[in-house]
Parts: sequence; C-alpha cells; structure tokens
Amino acid sequence: MATVVLRNLSKFYSNHVNAVRNVNLEVSDKEFVVLVGPSGCGKSTTLRMVAGLEEISEGEILIDNLIVNDVPAKNRDIAMVFQNYALYPHMTVYENLAFGLKLRRYPKKEIERRVHEAAEILGLIHSNMLKRKPKELSGGERQRVAVGRAIVRKPKVFLFDEPLSNLDAKLRVQMRMELQRLHNRLQSTMIYVTHDQVEALTLGDRIVVMKSGTIQQTSDPVNIYENPANKFVAGFIGSPPMNFLNGKIAKQNGDYFFQDKGIRLRLLPQHHSKISPYKNQDVIFGIRPEDIYDKIFAQDARPEFTITATVDMVEPMGSEIYLYLNAGTNNFVARVTNQDTATVNQDLQIVFDMSKAHFFDPKTEAAIF
Repeated sequence: MATVVLRNLSKFYSNHVNAVRNVNLEVSDKEFVVLVGPSGCGKSTTLRMVAGLEEISEGEILIDNLIVNDVPAKNRDIAMVFQNYALYPHMTVYENLAFGLKLRRYPKKEIERRVHEAAEILGLIHSNMLKRKPKELSGGERQRVAVGRAIVRKPKVFLFDEPLSNLDAKLRVQMRMELQRLHNRLQSTMIYVTHDQVEALTLGDRIVVMKSGTIQQTSDPVNIYENPANKFVAGFIGSPPMNFLNGKIAKQNGDYFFQDKGIRLRLLPQHHSKISPYKNQDVIFGIRPEDIYDKIFAQDARPEFTITATVDMVEPMGSEIYLYLNAGTNNFVARVTNQDTATVNQDLQIVFDMSKAHFFDPKTEAAIF
C-alpha cells in the first residue's frame, strides 16, 4: 500500500518566511493527487519535503505508515520528475534510463528488461531513440525520458514537479493524456505539482488548492469547481475565472434579492436559509461565465433573473465568444455561443442562471453556500 500522509507539516526559513504552514493531507494507494496554486504558495516545497530534498521544520511525513522525516531521499522508495528534466547530456537515452539502476547494482539483464519496458510504455523504442543523446530530442521526448527514468525504478510513489511547464500548449495537452494513460497502466500513487488549473482539473483524482503555504480546499475536480470553499478557490479554478460582483442582500415579500446599481436578481428558495443572516448587508456574488447568457439564447429568461448590461469588448474564441460586460459599477464576463452577434457598446439583456450562484462573505471571503 503506497500511501502518503502529511501531518501538521510546516517549513520555516531563517528569514521567518513560512513557506508551508500546518499542511495535513492523506494520499491513498494508487491515487493521483494534484497540488495546485500560484507561484510561491508552497506546493513545490511540500513536494520536496515528501521527496526528502527539503528538511521538515515541523510535522511528520509517513509513507506506508512509516515516518520518513529522517530517512534520506534515496531510501524513501520514491521517484521524482523535475521541471527541467535533469537529464545527463553526455549519456544516451538508454544510459539515462539505466543510470539509477546501475547505481543500485541491479543485474545487467534486469536493467535491460526494465529500460525496454519503460521505453515501450513511453514510445521511446522506435527510430533508434534509445541511442540518441538529449540534445537530439524534442522537448516532449526529453520529458518522456525523464518520466521513464522514474518508471524503471518501480517506486512506491511518483512525484512530479511542474513537468509540463517547459512545453508548448499543444504538446502539454498531448503529455497530459500520456500521463493519464501512464497512471491507469501503472496504478501507482502519484503526487503532481502545477500552477496550471487546467492540468489540475484534467489529471487529478483529487485536487489540493494551496495559497500562502496553506491548503484552501481538498476535493475531487467536479466538487472543487462547483462548490469552491472560498473566493480564492472560486477565482483560481476555472477559465475564464469566476465573476465576482459586489452588492447587498435585500428582502421583499418573503423573497431575497442580490442588488446593486443596475442589478437586481432574485435568489432561489434553496438559498434563503443561508443568505438570511446577510439581509441588508454587503456580499460578493460569484457566477461563472458559462452560467450567464444573452437573453436570445437563454432557456429561462424570467425578468427576475435578467439585467441590462453594456458590451465593453467582444473576444471571439473559435467555438465560443467571451463578452466583457458592465452593469452599474460591476464588470463581468459571459461565455456565449459563437452564433451570438453582440457588438461593442450594445446594450444586451443578460440572464443569470441563479441555480449556479455563489455567495461569499466580504470579510472572510468564505463561501456562504
């Protein structure tokens, strides 16, 4: 059972920088967990502590129920794939793949078997690839070799530190698919670090969103997207990001409304119990661009869910269009069909899907529901 458990894990530096603070996480056997967050949030430092490349200031790391705080990196039975590939330029692909096994004094036949097995999994067998040196390889091929060097070790846990960040957009998509297939084939425990929320959503069985050294939310990709724990998670996960509108909660004839200058939207009955403490108070209303519609294309265009907004900019994206809109003091984005004919400075009737509404406390930024 290749489980990884982080208990109250912290990392402090001498200049009083708290890189990681009180992180608690359990990674199950065969699970693919993605740590995601902006630069400097502590995700790579957390990964490096698991790998044994960073000392732990406080807390414990357990691999297979054994505390490994004082176990050297080489004895933790983990393999790490780095952002810069870390290949030996003077060695062939075969030699790069075999190097770690030679250091551990594996028999020659076993090294040969493992190298060819990994090369076959990653498509490195053809065109004499194993005889080439790193300078003769493309970025994607180098990345495959870096992953292959981890595979031949057959470790308990794979660690990936932003392995796709040096690749172009098209190749990143291809490598994401290959990593998914690899996980399905190897059925190994994997912990993956990225700042790219698209990578996180597409790769992870579970996503761990981090900010300023702390975990903001841990859940599966669908729940993270649909039920963010706070404004930070809501704004970080999703592309384009969630819209945030400032306004107040009003009550009239038993109904609750979100309103601001130029905006008045009725809340649904299922929201009443949670929003009632915020009557006559400021709130942040969050809604994703795909949950806002041009009235012409909306299925439910009731007046209480509709406002008038002005188009500031139209951004064609091929199969869809982003409309940048303003109403009163609030600006927001709608993701609409490419059949929409809206133009700049046009006033549009805009419909909100209030079943997808999110509300956040303006002081704590925690989700209200």
